Amino acid sequence: MFEFLFNYPLSAFEKGELVLLSGWPLWVLAALIVGFAAGLGWWIWKRHSSFAPGMARWRPVAIWAMEAALVGLILLLLWQPALRIAALKPQQNIVAVVVDGSKSMQFAANGETRLDQAMGLLAGGLLDELSGQFQVRLYRMGAKLERVKSLEGMAAAEQSTRISDSLRQLVAESSSLPIGAVVLLTDGADNAGGIEAEAIGEIRGRRIPVHTIGFGRERFARDVEIVDVQTPDRALAGSRLLARISLRQSGYDERTARVTIRESGKVLASTEVQFAAAGRQQSVPILFNAGEAGAKRIEVSVDAFSDEENPDNNTVAKLVNVGESPRRVLYMEGEPRWEFKFLRRAIVKDPSVKLVSILRTTQNKIYRQGIDDPKQLENGFPARVDDLFGYEGLILGSVEAGYFTPAQQELIREFVDRRGGGVLFLGGRAALADGGYRASTLATLLPVTLPAGKGTFHRDRAGVSLTQAGRDSLITRLVDDPAANVERWKKLPQLADYQQAGEPKPGATVLAELSAPGGRKLPLLITQNYGHGRTAIFATGGSWRWQMQQKLEDQTHEMFWQQVVRWLVNGAPGRVTLSVPSQVLFDDSRVELTAVVRDKTYAPVSDARVEARILEPGGAESRVELNPDPREAGVYHAAWSASSPGSFVAEVQAFRGEEDAGKDMITFARMDGIAESFRAEQNRELLEKLSEQTGGRYYTPATAGKLADEISFSEAGITVRETRDLWNMPAVFLLLLLLKAAEWFLRRKWGVV
Repeated sequence: MFEFLFNYPLSAFEKGELVLLSGWPLWVLAALIVGFAAGLGWWIWKRHSSFAPGMARWRPVAIWAMEAALVGLILLLLWQPALRIAALKPQQNIVAVVVDGSKSMQFAANGETRLDQAMGLLAGGLLDELSGQFQVRLYRMGAKLERVKSLEGMAAAEQSTRISDSLRQLVAESSSLPIGAVVLLTDGADNAGGIEAEAIGEIRGRRIPVHTIGFGRERFARDVEIVDVQTPDRALAGSRLLARISLRQSGYDERTARVTIRESGKVLASTEVQFAAAGRQQSVPILFNAGEAGAKRIEVSVDAFSDEENPDNNTVAKLVNVGESPRRVLYMEGEPRWEFKFLRRAIVKDPSVKLVSILRTTQNKIYRQGIDDPKQLENGFPARVDDLFGYEGLILGSVEAGYFTPAQQELIREFVDRRGGGVLFLGGRAALADGGYRASTLATLLPVTLPAGKGTFHRDRAGVSLTQAGRDSLITRLVDDPAANVERWKKLPQLADYQQAGEPKPGATVLAELSAPGGRKLPLLITQNYGHGRTAIFATGGSWRWQMQQKLEDQTHEMFWQQVVRWLVNGAPGRVTLSVPSQVLFDDSRVELTAVVRDKTYAPVSDARVEARILEPGGAESRVELNPDPREAGVYHAAWSASSPGSFVAEVQAFRGEEDAGKDMITFARMDGIAESFRAEQNRELLEKLSEQTGGRYYTPATAGKLADEISFSEAGITVRETRDLWNMPAVFLLLLLLKAAEWFLRRKWGVV
């Protein structure tokens, strides 16, 4: 309809420039329009008395407006309006027709696959229409772009879709060719996370419009998909881990299914989930045990329904690197007390933690446990960076802040901020506010603002309950079921004492609260992130009663303290840390290795020699040198390609001269034939955005018939500037007729002579 009324498609007006071909000055046109309008207004005003008696004043104004518009339009036509536009020269430009040949194009609707629809559209006349005006080059798109001679043999067999890489490859390979436009036939199910800004910039630099034709439904009628699985990349042996599984579905509102986590076919954990409304993403938390040390490949799956259209997106694999070296924790206690005895007993039962403790028995005497040699900590709490930074966690009991020198206080702060360690502050008669921490350097580490003054430690009994954050936290999970866990905490024996911790700081999280005498609710367990590390407060010295007043076989006390300490140390990095963007490469060979190198004081090292050794599935070994990042000190990068599917072990080692600066290891895997099963609906938003940003248009198969007529309006390739008249548009004639007919109708209706 638009083209019928205006002679040319909308894209011509969007890309063209309106001009007036008459040689007469534009100000003359403006003067004539104003003059005619003023003259008409004066004439109508003079004749106003001849209008029908009692006629509203606005009615003559309406007649004047229509007559003035009619005269103005006629005058405008005398100035010869036209559309000046760049158009591709016939047969001198190349149109690249790119067909998505990935596996997602196999999905069918009404018995016809997406690829069949694309082939039918091209063979049904579109390709002939384009060939009649331009030179056409055919390409098949998958992980990379491949030129083909004809449509014969086109199959949806590619393991992945990388639109951005394919377009960049096309631009690079055709840099010396007159590419007038790109026609992309695809479902938009891109596996690389979208179109890169660099790719858009390169296409726009060549002024090549990308016209997209989208295939496939934008939502399956019946499907359940695992959108994402979030698990820790690293864990301590025997730890309980939390997996957050994001699901979405269509066609199964309020139905239930089982979500299961497996390792080598063995079920680690499972739960029933009731689906939310269609299209709405929901999160399902599941706890499972990390097991023994080593690289663990786990599979997260949701049971498929018998009528699902795409059951292949119901399972996702993840890797977890379970460490074998125990984490070192230093526990400093200022006085002999029950809490020290039972806390230490609970932690030493955990094989993933190496606990070293210092107990001040008198003012000038200490008792050490867990030391490796007699000289270790013989002078008490560490005063040197090398000594303290050898630990990942630090627990400070009932010991006053003044026990630590100003240098040691600053060292503890740097232990958290720079080294990335964790510090736990316990309650006690010489702890927190009563221990003078409010006026110390250590106050900045605390997740609370301590009360002013002393007298905050009370030897009264207090019950414990979880906050909403505590219900969801692994630290406080004594029972797997969240509701049962809340009730379990309420039934714990009351604490023997408690301490007023103060007000939580912004960003701190309160996991558990005290029910103090008088009905007061006080924060008990508070956590926060600080610098590269983390800190926490447990505002009591009376948790030992959880062990003494429960059955001998009850493991509540041990479980709680082991979970607290694991949280404290799990994020602490070594001197060298290796990471990859994703530990599972779905139908992708490229992986970027990133190493962070620090010295013994955990300051960034920019002069190291960093090398990675990668053990491949067949036993082959590759060595890659990592280069320093010029923008960030201590960071090194290297790109590597996994040539075949399987699991890979990467070990990175850093050297400063001949000195070994440390090493780290990580496992990752390449899995093929998976990516195309996820997010397989048509991504119309991506295709529309790609077309809009490159000057092209988005079409459906039903509207793609207009493409051949509209594609010639382009500034890429070899073009010619065309000028096309606008005076003969049917819309102009209809507007003139409408203005005159409306005036006549209103005059007759209002009785105007």
